[in-house]
Amino acid sequence: METRHPGPLAEVVSPVKAGWRLVFVPNRARELIVALGASIVVPSMVAAPLLLAALVTAVLSGSSAVWGGFWVLMALTVLAVILLSVATMYITVSMTVRWVELRPLETPAQVVIARFLRSSTMAMADLQRIVVIERLSLGKRQSIKVVLHTRSETVECEPPTSAPLSQVGAQALTGWLTEQLGQARVAVQRQTEVKRDFLRPDEWWTRSHTAEQWRVPVGEVDGIAAQRGVEGYRYTPRAYAMHRPDASVTVYDPGRAYEVAEELRAERAVAQAADSTATPGPAEDDATDPR
Repeated sequence: METRHPGPLAEVVSPVKAGWRLVFVPNRARELIVALGASIVVPSMVAAPLLLAALVTAVLSGSSAVWGGFWVLMALTVLAVILLSVATMYITVSMTVRWVELRPLETPAQVVIARFLRSSTMAMADLQRIVVIERLSLGKRQSIKVVLHTRSETVECEPPTSAPLSQVGAQALTGWLTEQLGQARVAVQRQTEVKRDFLRPDEWWTRSHTAEQWRVPVGEVDGIAAQRGVEGYRYTPRAYAMHRPDASVTVYDPGRAYEVAEELRAERAVAQAADSTATPGPAEDDATDPR
C-alpha cells in the first residue's frame, strides 16, 4: 500500500490495509449528542413563548380550566420533543455516512460505505461516478458534499460543520478522488451551487452596506444597481409603519450585488494596472530630457 503523505487531506484521509479511508464524521458520539441536542432545543425554544404566556395566564386567573390547558400544552411539547428526538436519532444513525474506504489494491477493487451501525461493501465496478458539490453563499463556503452514484442507489456523504472535511478545498478533494479512482475509470466531477434565494428583505443588502461593498458613495448605489441589473426592493420597516409610513428604504439582492462587487473590484484592478503601465518611470523621463 502507498505510504505517501496525503497532503492537504492529511486530517481527513487515513491509510487502511488495501487503500484509503475518507472520514466524514470523525466522532460518532459527538455527532449523536449534537443531533439529540438540536432536536430538544429547537422545539423547546419554539414552544417557550406560548408556554410562558399560558403559565402567566394560569397564575393570574387561578382557574383550574386554564391550568388544565397549560398542562395539556406542556404535555404536547414534551411529546413533540420526544418524537422529534427519536426521528432525528433514527435518521442520523441510518442515513449519515461516517467514512468511505477506497480499496483499489484489492482484487476486485472495492468501496466500503460505513454508517453509524452498519457498513456495506460493493465492487468498484458498481460505482458509476462521484460528484463533489460545494455550496457557496456570497463567495463563502457553506458546506461540501460528496455524492456516490452507484448502479442501484445514490449515497450522499456530508460532513458536519465542525468536521475537518468541511474545511477542505473542493478542488483538492476532487483531485485526490480522481487520482485514486483513475485506474478504475470512475468519473469524478465537481459542482458548485451558489445560494441565490435570499430572504427578502431580511437578508437583502441595505443601500449603505451595498455602497460599502462596492466602495462607492451611497448616492451612486441606485445608478449602478440600475445599470448592472441589481434587483432592488423598496419597503417600509415595521418600526416606521405606525408613525412614519412614508419612511421607506431600499434593499438590494445580495447575490447579484456581490457579483457586481467582484466586477467593480476587477475593473479597478485593470484600471490601476493600465495607469501604472502608462505612467513613465524616472528612467524614461531622463531619456527624454533635452538637457
